[in-house]
Amino acid sequence: MKVENGNTVSVHYRGTLSDGTEFDSSYGRGEPITFEVGSGQMIAGFDSAIPGMEIGETKDINIPPENAYGPRNEDAIQSVPRTMFPTDFEIVVGATVRGQQPNGSPFLAKILSEEESTITLDFNHPLAGEDLNFAIELMSVS
Repeated sequence: MKVENGNTVSVHYRGTLSDGTEFDSSYGRGEPITFEVGSGQMIAGFDSAIPGMEIGETKDINIPPENAYGPRNEDAIQSVPRTMFPTDFEIVVGATVRGQQPNGSPFLAKILSEEESTITLDFNHPLAGEDLNFAIELMSVS
């Protein structure tokens, strides 16, 4: 059975950057990921690689930023007042922090620098601007 949009599939995958660094792997978690093909649950380039595959088939794909997490956006780097952080919060450059927007939705940001009265944060997705490589193995289709 070849995969079509609307099918629910389980796939194992290994994701690497252009330099070979692994950023994610379902093998490491010991179970495949399951999703509905064409539903928008996965990044576009990954989702579009699955139709036509058959159980047991493997495929290596490269996804450019525009079909993954988009290009880096320099406007997503912002300095915020230090008062936005609790007084006992340890500022660690390079660390990822979680927060909540005024509308209540969560966000992640990477701390880029610390000044006396401001903290500079990068709100880009950690994989924004990166070409992503995936080795995909189709495990099941329903």
